[in-house]
Amino acid sequence: MFIRSARMIGLAVALVGPALLHPTAQSPRREDPGLAQVPGASDPPKYVLPPPNVVEAFDAEPLPQVLVSPNRQVLALLKARPHPTIAELSQPMLRLAGLRVNPKTNGPHRSVGLPGTGIQAITLKKLADGNEVRVAVPPQARISHVKFSPDGSRLAFLNTKDAAIELWVADASGAARAVSGADRINAAAGDPCDWLNDNATLLCTAVPASRGAEPGASPVPAGPNVRENYGKAAPAPTYEDLLKDANDDRLFEYYFTSQLVAYNSATGAKAAVGRPAILATVTPSPGGQHVLVEKIKRPFSHLIPINGFPREVEIWTRGGDVARRLGDLPSHEGTPLTGVEPGPRGFHWREDQPATMLWVEALDGGDPRMKVPFRDHILSIAAPFSGEPTELAKTEWRYGSLVYTDAGVGLLTENDRVSRHTRTWILEPGAAPRQAWDRRQDAAYENPGTPVARRSAPAPGGGRGAGNSNGPIIQAGDVIYLAGEGASPEGDRPFLDRLNLKTLKTERIFRSGAEALETFIAPLDDGMTRFLTRYETQKEPPNYSVRNREATSRRQVTDFKDPQPQIRNILRQYVTYQRNDGVKLSATLYLPPGYKQGDRLPVIMWAYPREFGDAGAASQVTGSPNQFMQIRGVSHMFLLLSGYAIFDNPAMPIVGPGETANDHYVEQLVASAQAAVDKVVEMGVGDRDRMGVGGHSYGGFMTANLLAHSRLFRAGFAESGAYNRSLTPFGFQSERRTFWEVPDLYAKMSPFWYAHQVKDPILLMHGEADDNSGTFPIQSERFYMALKGHGATVRYVTLPDEAHGYAARETLLHVLAERINWFDKYVKNAGPKTSTSAQR
Repeated sequence: MFIRSARMIGLAVALVGPALLHPTAQSPRREDPGLAQVPGASDPPKYVLPPPNVVEAFDAEPLPQVLVSPNRQVLALLKARPHPTIAELSQPMLRLAGLRVNPKTNGPHRSVGLPGTGIQAITLKKLADGNEVRVAVPPQARISHVKFSPDGSRLAFLNTKDAAIELWVADASGAARAVSGADRINAAAGDPCDWLNDNATLLCTAVPASRGAEPGASPVPAGPNVRENYGKAAPAPTYEDLLKDANDDRLFEYYFTSQLVAYNSATGAKAAVGRPAILATVTPSPGGQHVLVEKIKRPFSHLIPINGFPREVEIWTRGGDVARRLGDLPSHEGTPLTGVEPGPRGFHWREDQPATMLWVEALDGGDPRMKVPFRDHILSIAAPFSGEPTELAKTEWRYGSLVYTDAGVGLLTENDRVSRHTRTWILEPGAAPRQAWDRRQDAAYENPGTPVARRSAPAPGGGRGAGNSNGPIIQAGDVIYLAGEGASPEGDRPFLDRLNLKTLKTERIFRSGAEALETFIAPLDDGMTRFLTRYETQKEPPNYSVRNREATSRRQVTDFKDPQPQIRNILRQYVTYQRNDGVKLSATLYLPPGYKQGDRLPVIMWAYPREFGDAGAASQVTGSPNQFMQIRGVSHMFLLLSGYAIFDNPAMPIVGPGETANDHYVEQLVASAQAAVDKVVEMGVGDRDRMGVGGHSYGGFMTANLLAHSRLFRAGFAESGAYNRSLTPFGFQSERRTFWEVPDLYAKMSPFWYAHQVKDPILLMHGEADDNSGTFPIQSERFYMALKGHGATVRYVTLPDEAHGYAARETLLHVLAERINWFDKYVKNAGPKTSTSAQR
């Protein structure tokens, strides 16, 4: 329940008319009357719209989100409003301990626009006969955190009002009512409510009724703010929104202190559980008679976010009494960057038992540099929680997870960062551990799938924190079931397998056909003779079907229509090619509506680099050519409606063993881009003189590097990136070596160091309230000044009230307009290149 961080990517923009750009910009060789009129640096700020056909596609109603009930009888169809307005995004915001709080609601600042939020309507659909019931949600509903009771008979959800968050519960008839009464639910730290197994009671964090007025900051400082360190190394990533001073500490304590309350949705009764505290994690046991509670305590850290604060870990009875104190954990300050905290961690309930607690403790002090025979051991204690805990197992590598089947068999996973391998062991009572798998972490073809649990996964945004369990893994005799994406050289072919835990032999009982993308969603009985799938093709939108394992037919149970028929005549082709070092690459080529064979088009490449341990893993194909295309939010795919070809997600693998992948980052990046350009030109689609490149976050970083180290592209669009790696000195992305260990690498990977080499136009964009570690807005600000100082053609746009993932409708449309304007001027209407060399 609690402490969740969502990082989403969203964006925005424009109108028709001549472009107004930075004074250093060169005029295009041909004027295009279709160029969007975006404001220049000397113009008053305003949001503008992209062309009408883009706005029409943008405003298409999204497909419903779907939640499967635990009893496997009902689907909840969730209709959400995808984008908040800029007015909603401009609500008051407190940045506290790495989280963002709306002080008016005592909940998350952004309550619309993230998965599982902004829901306006809920429909319950029976799988057996297709009958539908509309849930009576409150007027002007802003719903989130939708979840079924364990037996599927009730549905709980939160409704955010202007000054409070309410808890509502609906029954199978669709009747719904608020059960929190005058209480205000406290959702500042994340998901605040969990069902107990009686199917009537919800355990929630509420604003204490006795809470007074917000503590005010003194206008006169009491003294200087002091930070100090005495000989203990405490490296930390560059986190955003940290507590800064004593006033922030008081505000954090005020807004994050909660009273745990049990609400009975059947009788309307409520009861306080325990005393108010800053509750980081609250997770009921599977039996419903105990609660795992993690309470944050002072001193609060000003170096790391809330999930690293000191805390007390306790097991409470349902009435709020302490049954066992499990740990008094210090701050995580000083934890090695590639290590873990030295004390107990990873507390969670064992899924197949009513009240058995599991946790992990490091045997190497949390430091991976220590030479030890075992890294971690897993401990267990059961109700009534007396006596000493039992050691279940030790891991040679770092502990990953431990989950149980409903027959009491454990699956223990451990990971090794250096070799990029993962191993899974079978733990059976009275027997030695047996290895089930040993595979490369980044080798998609080797992934055996994920064990199928008894309950379906929660709706997007409706999960819990440390106690997020979908129940035990289904086991029938010696058999469990594994569902996976089924990556293959021909694209993803999702599957469902039977695995015999005794023989370790698998039997494939379902695999998506080659002509469609059909994904296993949930079992409909324990024997897996019937199960739910989601079926889609390039032309058919995703719909849900019931499959009988023995039959070849499927029965469709939803009938969602194509929300964007205007994009259905976009052409798509999956493409494979090769880098000059032999690494196999892939991408998807999209051609705009009305494309005529033989025409050479302006091409935009939109990508995101990834690190791999070896060339074999880097060369594997992922994704499906049969996926139904939807263009949402700030997708670069909207450029198709303006006459561009899109070379989407061209592989940009950075390959190297252990921690060395980035040692040749620039060379491999340019080689991948060169191969992509050559391929799209060779296909007769791309015009080498009209190539553009773009990306968001690490993709923006990639874009700047490609413009600094090659002349492959006429222009770039870099969004919310980090351009000076010395500002992230304790590691970034998958790089865990520090600046002081490899200073030359940090410099070579930083386009800021090479601003003088950027000769092609670049547009930098950044949310003014960026919340992502490492991508502070100063990254774009200083890169812009460096580019400007060297006479580059550069435009720098900052987006008010936007975080790392852009959200407001006005912003998203504006970003689309900026993209179209920029690429129209410097790619589509560009003249012949003066240089054709890829390398400088």
